[in-house]
Amino acid sequence: MNGNSILFQDALLNSDLELLKTIPKSDLHNHAPLGSRLKDFSIAIGSEIPSPPSAMQNIAEMNEYIINNLRSLIVNPDGFKTSIALALRQAKMDGITKLEMSLDCQFVTLFPDKEIGLINFLKQISKSEAPEIQFNPEIGLSRNLDIAEAENWIYPCIESGYFKSIDLYGEELIKDATLYKNIYKVAKNHNLKLKSHTGEFGNAESVRYTVETLELDEVQHGISAADSKDVMKWLRNNNIRLNVCPSSNIRLNRVQNMEQHPCRILADNGIIITINSDDIMIFDQSISDEFFNLYNAKLFSATELNVLRINGLQ
Repeated sequence: MNGNSILFQDALLNSDLELLKTIPKSDLHNHAPLGSRLKDFSIAIGSEIPSPPSAMQNIAEMNEYIINNLRSLIVNPDGFKTSIALALRQAKMDGITKLEMSLDCQFVTLFPDKEIGLINFLKQISKSEAPEIQFNPEIGLSRNLDIAEAENWIYPCIESGYFKSIDLYGEELIKDATLYKNIYKVAKNHNLKLKSHTGEFGNAESVRYTVETLELDEVQHGISAADSKDVMKWLRNNNIRLNVCPSSNIRLNRVQNMEQHPCRILADNGIIITINSDDIMIFDQSISDEFFNLYNAKLFSATELNVLRINGLQ
């Protein structure tokens, strides 16, 4: 066991959040504009922002909050650039050394030269704010977007060679994964890692279906797989990693509480999982917070959580 592993476990055992922040960790499921604390973004833009509901019934309710309170503040050049800078600072402060940050393809419209402007900005801001972080930018695609319109934005991003992975998200059940096969085929041909949100609200079979349809390398969430021994066995045999976000699942009414989070079942069935933040601006939980939450809920031991930490760094 190396020094970081010892320190990580000591930090959990001694409830030492400041020590835990210094230990290398990953965040592989992070939606960039929402990657910082709400209070920090509010201060930075000089505008008081209402807090999100403490409990939401589904992702549609979260989207309603974002539309009413955050969209106009973020979806403009200054607000967007501020949110990305703060997300990188948050990651650095929390000891994140590997960051797969997802940026919606629609954000290219904030730059006069589209994807070139977005890419040049990301290169500059990641170098100036967090050069020590392994920054793996991810191009995102929302199911809520018109596909034909989104293709105008996402193909140039895929073909740029800058983005390392692709993710499909949004309201999981509104569009079939087959509609995105061509986009994912192009992404695969350009050597992007293939991810998609699935099994966050859909059933266990939806996880296998989406992985097979889009030829995924990893799944964002995927927690419904815990309802099926057969699907879990299939994920394990195919070495499909799940990047789970415990607090997100609880706040969006998918899981009742941390003690009952299905990541325990998934891990016990041999599935590789990682612990991630999703949207810090909405759920107010850093990666260090998430590890403490799982430990304090007695869902995993300090040794087991260290394995999950290492999973994300490998």
